[in-house]
Amino acid sequence: MWMMHCKDVSVHETDIPLTKDNIIDMMSDWTAYVRAEGIVLKNGDDYATLFVAETPAVGLFRKVMLYEISSLPEDTVYVEDETFDIINIPALAELQSRYPGKTVVVKGMFSHINFVKDMEAEYLTVVDNVPPSPAKLTVLAQRALASGFIDKPIILKERIINLADMVPDVKTEAVMFPCKVSGLKADMPTYFLDEAPELKHDVTLIGCHLSLRIFEELYHKTPKFINVCPADFTDSEKSIVKCCKIKENHMIKDNVAKVPWGATVPEVVGAINALFSK
Repeated sequence: MWMMHCKDVSVHETDIPLTKDNIIDMMSDWTAYVRAEGIVLKNGDDYATLFVAETPAVGLFRKVMLYEISSLPEDTVYVEDETFDIINIPALAELQSRYPGKTVVVKGMFSHINFVKDMEAEYLTVVDNVPPSPAKLTVLAQRALASGFIDKPIILKERIINLADMVPDVKTEAVMFPCKVSGLKADMPTYFLDEAPELKHDVTLIGCHLSLRIFEELYHKTPKFINVCPADFTDSEKSIVKCCKIKENHMIKDNVAKVPWGATVPEVVGAINALFSK
């Protein structure tokens, strides 16, 4: 349950202690703006919240006939963050997750106020490689959730595959990484596939299946290979990965959304919406 816009939330300051009985007395003769669906009551540092049922209105105001006390001060947390988008559903879900079992009143951008209670989050696992850090797909997914074009209460998780962590598994005299821009180093002779170097050592390639194909095309042999393809590190959770086989937009297979390696925020938005519409 959550409110959707500052116009839907009425905020009222009072010097009366916010007990259940006092709130019932206060509401006995309460008139609210016609769009109000929720009420935030404030007494000093104490907050209480109410949900209001729709009733017939006369003009721009209506008498509150039916309501539910959503939370009393002991169950209500107040958060103030001038960067917070109070009508962004993924942001509200993430905020709610920080205060389990509580109603959260939040004052955000433009001094607008909202509150959230009992929002059931859905989770999306971002599977990506580093370095470079931070993981590019995580940044794209964060921007997608902040865009306002996703209306599901989605919270991100990460499954990061660090190519440097694979080096101890290398048994050859040298290692090769896909791309020099990664800045990867190792305590052994190190090559980068994108430089197409002359090989002076037996190497293990740490990379994806496309990297393996490129190596085989360049050197006409198959190297020792450690697979770090994100698509091969997914499980039954809803996940999103970059995939070199996807040229544009996205592809959904089972619980995995695949986007291009050079994905844009709109492509990630589309992939997330498609994945969670299943």
